[in-house]
Amino acid sequence: MKKKILMLSLCGVLLLTAGCTKIPKMQDGKEVVASIEGKEFATEDLYAEMKKQYGTTALVNMVDTYITDKEVETDQTAKDYANTQISYLKQQYGNNFQTVLANAGYANEDALRDAIISDYKKNKVVEKYLKEHLSEDEIKDYYEKEIFGEMTAKHILIKPDTTDGATDEEKAAAETAAYDKAKDLINQLNNGADFDTLAKENSADTASAENGGLIADFTKDEVVSEFWNATANLEDGKYTTEPVKSTYGYHIILRVSQKEKPSLDDVKEDIKKTLTEKKMSSDSNITQKTWAQIRKDYNLNIVDTDIKAIYDQTISNIK
Repeated sequence: MKKKILMLSLCGVLLLTAGCTKIPKMQDGKEVVASIEGKEFATEDLYAEMKKQYGTTALVNMVDTYITDKEVETDQTAKDYANTQISYLKQQYGNNFQTVLANAGYANEDALRDAIISDYKKNKVVEKYLKEHLSEDEIKDYYEKEIFGEMTAKHILIKPDTTDGATDEEKAAAETAAYDKAKDLINQLNNGADFDTLAKENSADTASAENGGLIADFTKDEVVSEFWNATANLEDGKYTTEPVKSTYGYHIILRVSQKEKPSLDDVKEDIKKTLTEKKMSSDSNITQKTWAQIRKDYNLNIVDTDIKAIYDQTISNIK
């Protein structure tokens, strides 16, 4: 809203200081922008007040927009993103959409679309910067600790039989019953029962039950950590001797095989993407910090001492 007010005010100043109409002057030579009984307001004073209230924000927006347009193109993806957001807003506000638009300071839908595209592109600039400034040590460390060969396993899932309105006692009883059933199935396996048959007859994971509980070629990020860790600690052909608890219930897991770990070169781009996403989600101020560094790298030099003081103070307050 402040940006819109500033833009409208600047337009007013330009209309008063340009064109053929003779502009009244004060005794000291300053141009008059408005007057009331007993008081004249100078264009210079209006500018000084606007600069004090909005100048730093306006300048930073101008600088960031310039950098953004150099770094990122307005491609179809950006346009599609903006259109999706506008469609969502229209659905959310219905007949009140135009009122909400006006109250937010946007002259029309196109102005809102431009603002959404601009924010989208600025976010992409941050992603690009963070990705390009990842260290080789960061990438290698993630590769060593988090990248593994795809796993194939079978499992039997036993879910506690609870409802939303169940009491704590009822939930505890259902948990115990599910655990006991999973433990009984493990005993049946120990006595020679067929894993595939038990999965088909007992597993609550209907997507895999018909295939004997088979889950093929999954990565660490595609399953809950309890499932991955338990599978990783098994040998091929072995199953868990205790039920594995997760948010889904109790699993009995049979490890089938694991593929060879991919090379660093093969997964490097995926690692960069993941690390960038982690950085952006783990620090609420990462966007402000990154933009401050980007402007610095572009050798931003704020000549106006008032605006520079406010800008420097704002940047120093970012933790």
